[in-house]
Amino acid sequence: MAIDSTVSPPTRSAAVACAHCGLDVPRARIAADGKPSFCCPGCATVHATIHALALDRYYELQDDAAARRPATVSGKSFESLDHAAFAAEHVTRRDDGTHDVVLALEGVHCAACVWLVERLPRILPGVVDARLDRVSGRASLRYDPAVVTLSAIARTLDGLGYPPHANRGAARQAARRARARKHVVDLGVAGACAGNTMLFAFALYGGHLEGMDPTTRTMLRVVSLAFTVLSLAWPGRVFFQGAWTSLRTRVPHMDLPVALALTIGTLFGARNTLLDVGDTYFESLTVVVFLLLVGRFLQEKRSRDALDAVDLLFSVTDATVRRLDGDVERETPIEALAPGDRIRVRHGETVAADGMIERGTAAFDVAFLTGESKPRTLSIGDRVLAGSRNQGGEVDVVVEASGARTRAGRLMETVRSAAETKSPIVRTVDRMARRFTVVVLVLAAVTAVLWWGHSQERAVQHAVALLIVTCPCALGLATPLAVTVALGRAAKRGILIRGADVAEALCAPALVVLDKTGTVTTGSMQLCEWSGPATILDRVAALEAGVEHPIAIALRQAVPAARGVVTQRHVEPGFGVEGVVDGETLIVGSPRYVERRTSALPPFIQAAVERVRVRGLTPIVCARDGLVEAVGGLGDALRPDAKAAVHALSKLGHEVVLLSGDEPAVAYAIGRDLGLDIGSIEGLASPERKLERVRAALASGRRVFMVGDGVNDAAALAAATVGIAVSGGAEASLEAADVYLAKPGLEPLLELMRGSARTLAAIRRCLRASLVYNAVNVVLAMTGVLNPLVAAVLMPLSSLTVVTLAFRARTFGDEP
Repeated sequence: MAIDSTVSPPTRSAAVACAHCGLDVPRARIAADGKPSFCCPGCATVHATIHALALDRYYELQDDAAARRPATVSGKSFESLDHAAFAAEHVTRRDDGTHDVVLALEGVHCAACVWLVERLPRILPGVVDARLDRVSGRASLRYDPAVVTLSAIARTLDGLGYPPHANRGAARQAARRARARKHVVDLGVAGACAGNTMLFAFALYGGHLEGMDPTTRTMLRVVSLAFTVLSLAWPGRVFFQGAWTSLRTRVPHMDLPVALALTIGTLFGARNTLLDVGDTYFESLTVVVFLLLVGRFLQEKRSRDALDAVDLLFSVTDATVRRLDGDVERETPIEALAPGDRIRVRHGETVAADGMIERGTAAFDVAFLTGESKPRTLSIGDRVLAGSRNQGGEVDVVVEASGARTRAGRLMETVRSAAETKSPIVRTVDRMARRFTVVVLVLAAVTAVLWWGHSQERAVQHAVALLIVTCPCALGLATPLAVTVALGRAAKRGILIRGADVAEALCAPALVVLDKTGTVTTGSMQLCEWSGPATILDRVAALEAGVEHPIAIALRQAVPAARGVVTQRHVEPGFGVEGVVDGETLIVGSPRYVERRTSALPPFIQAAVERVRVRGLTPIVCARDGLVEAVGGLGDALRPDAKAAVHALSKLGHEVVLLSGDEPAVAYAIGRDLGLDIGSIEGLASPERKLERVRAALASGRRVFMVGDGVNDAAALAAATVGIAVSGGAEASLEAADVYLAKPGLEPLLELMRGSARTLAAIRRCLRASLVYNAVNVVLAMTGVLNPLVAAVLMPLSSLTVVTLAFRARTFGDEP
């Protein structure tokens, strides 16, 4: 692995530094007479050019800033990352002058890689923060462009062994395929080396029993040593690269004990080969390399499978669209769309951008965005969202927003960022794994000392076995994998969780603050109560057929198949409507309007009106041919699952309160229907009041889960321990929330709570399994039961066990 020259490498007294890059110069290239020495012809050429241009101060600035250019693995300069076009597409500028960027990294295979990349701010001045998602290989970086360029950051990452790419789906897929091919080649070479050394070992064992010519025995040992060196230098180099970067950055690395075991075993075998004494264990070492690579390959394959559910969500829009130039269709990449462009969406296609329909009518499946099970028919002037699937018809859409700026894009980024946020339990496990690595090294030394007096060969064998079998990869893998699997399943269920810390916070009892409109109620006016003949309701619905008012719409929806011939209709805005239906004169409106048009309301009608008002509903009165016959109550109806959900939340240990901007009578009526006591209900709650209640609870040391859907909930959602936006919510609430529930109702809220608790339980099971597994193997290795070959088989099994536990854990979508 190339060395990042911004990190001071171990120095040796006899080493001569390259005059250009500062790396060690091979002895054969050290210049005489005090002239500058260079590690390679390239450095010599660059140095000569700099000197010819009188830019020698470059090297003085290097020493002052400790910012030597790294020797990159790929050899790229990454200057394209500094281009304005790249910045416009991928870089986000903060108010404080720093920039945010996400890069896809190659070579990320375990939690130790995360530790190393996240030390970037200590390695390279100007990098403010670095976070790495181990499974997807995406690094989220924050840096100061006045101090360091993005290309310099990329070269540093490249020098550490993690070549970066722009965070594009195609680039990630190509990098993943290239990496898979490299793994296959490494496995092939490792398998060939292991197979040949095993054949030579069989011959040597046979010669030990039947006798063998010393020259032949020496030749077989030497050839076995050559295959072992090849195995370690080619496919096995990944372990030494990880160990070297661990030593260079002073971060305990999971590859460190493995590299140490392979080194000790090889040196011990080489010594016995040269002295023609004892066993060599070359066949064990090459098989160890092969089995470790097989285990790593299978582990990474299962880890990638864990993100399949999430990856599918990232493909909700097509890669290309039909952009219209006049009336001519042109296949255009989605990235080229701009506001004002016109696109055509045919039957079966997915809308690629948010926009307004300018031609045509079609039914769209919007379940991904809103949780609605029925298609929504949209026509000219209606807004259509990216991710909606055309289920019939053809429309032309004027683009308003595309890519990450669409609502679907923001939802996807919510899912993408989920695994990157480290919860307290993840940080605790990271510290455990680092300490565990140090403990393993100490135990290996103790094992060697205890067995040295009995047999030097057995001392080396048992120490090597302990170093191999106790690799803490499973410990570091347990938490992030369990979280990733759980969040992927939650996303598939329409529960989008912003981060692992959110899932952990949801496991403790809290104050659950519910907004009313759209959260515990449907968010639209409905006919909730009717006192009177059903026949008059049918005629009322027919009379309201031509009126565009929320009350009229609610009455029509109450009787979708209303029949009646309307021969006359007069609407008095804000009061009611009067007309003739099937020869009968109907008057429908507020109590005062109907009373003015007829006579005083009968006592039973007044009682019905008062009853409707007590329930927090809007009363309407209906008269037929001058006689008042019916009273209706309209309002925002309670969701069918709301009362049961509130009861279940209380049983889980949460305290539930209702904050509504409606009149107190309306809020109290809904609260009573939910089973809440009067002290847990508050009406006329402004956005400021909701925020005040949330902050007061937080100040008292309580956790607060705010559940809402509107702009008036955004401040409280952002301030709460966990903000939960429900289906159909406003854009502001979506941006402020930590969780988005794509399905309507409160049942998804219960699933969120229960799934989070099961996720935390799955993490703990994985951790317990990993710790018990390693503890048992330590005892077996120290007592001499395990040899390096058996240890190599058992080590990847620990990681695979954790992966299996994570996949089989009941989290979201599974009943306990």
